Amino acid sequence: MAKGTGQGIGRTSAKGLKVRVKTAKGRKVGSTLWLQRQLNDPYVAKARSEGYRSRAAFKIQELDERFTLFKKGMRIVDLGAAPGGWSQIAAPKVGSTDQNPLIVGIDYLDMDPISGVILLKKDFNDDDAPEALISALGGHKVDVVMSDMAAPTTGHRATDHIRIIALVELAAHFAIQVLAPGGTFIAKVFQGGTEHELLNLLKQNFATTQHAKPKASRADSAETYLVARGFKGAPQQD
Repeated sequence: MAKGTGQGIGRTSAKGLKVRVKTAKGRKVGSTLWLQRQLNDPYVAKARSEGYRSRAAFKIQELDERFTLFKKGMRIVDLGAAPGGWSQIAAPKVGSTDQNPLIVGIDYLDMDPISGVILLKKDFNDDDAPEALISALGGHKVDVVMSDMAAPTTGHRATDHIRIIALVELAAHFAIQVLAPGGTFIAKVFQGGTEHELLNLLKQNFATTQHAKPKASRADSAETYLVARGFKGAPQQD
């Protein structure tokens, strides 16, 4: 992604002061449109000015304001954490510090350190990922499992739908394994893409399940967030 406003990157339109990006040699039209959208996104600009790593920080901030997700002393797991915006918001709210870290984040992408957050560079799909997260938490149960994960898209709608739901189901089963009674599970899904099996799983294990679309989510995006609260407790083992 280009930085700054160097020659050939774009120009500002007098009407609405929007930045229009020129299609540079070697840059695909899709990349140009993405760059133009980034340059004109008020949440991207706000994230930069307030020191957050991504516009996603405002999504979890809005969800917290609506559902009161975070309280002092809570333990949290952040799935698909990169670049770290969600953990940035959660850390001061729960009082997580380097001396007493209460948040563990995981992603296969590189992330710069975040104060009060243990970061694991690992794919959550790996068989040993749940064990690594539990170990990093010192074996403690957690109060919130939050997931902003999204499977890479193939362009084939049905295939992408299956991959997205499979990832959310994996996160949900993990949440059921590690949450303390009364805990919360938050996950990104896509409108029209929440399967009955997933909803049934959550309704069996949580007191309430709701969909929410923060204002910080782009209007043209199909993404929405599933918020399951009041975890009933892990099923008894036979």
